[in-house]
Amino acid sequence: MNQTASDQQRREELRQDAALQHLLARMPQKIQTSFSEEQLSYLKLALVDRKWGNHSIDWRGTLKFIHYRYYFVLLLGRNRRELSRGERQIGLLFQTVFLAIFLIFSVLMGLLVLYLAKSAAGIDLIPGFSLGIWDWFKS
Repeated sequence: MNQTASDQQRREELRQDAALQHLLARMPQKIQTSFSEEQLSYLKLALVDRKWGNHSIDWRGTLKFIHYRYYFVLLLGRNRRELSRGERQIGLLFQTVFLAIFLIFSVLMGLLVLYLAKSAAGIDLIPGFSLGIWDWFKS
């Protein structure tokens, strides 16, 4: 009988844990009471073992707009989760778009530098025609 009382006490101590209370509150009462001490301890271990708190950038704040306050969260860090097929496809799409924008920007900057170098050297490829970039750059 003493072992059963200590098991019951341990189970009640586990149920007082805030993370477990939050988890159990979202379950029907019948399911909440069906967990054994061992199951509750493993649930607690699984909740504590989350690694959500380690982000390279963790920026949180609030904004007041008229009568309401809104919160925002910006989290950036290395992704350690397994991605679904849809998430992988969206990630690949964003990578492709970012790479295309980067390449277009790089090519345009390279052409601008070449044009400015050509103009500084006094080379006139099309006589009587100018884009006006050199004049803008000099002023």
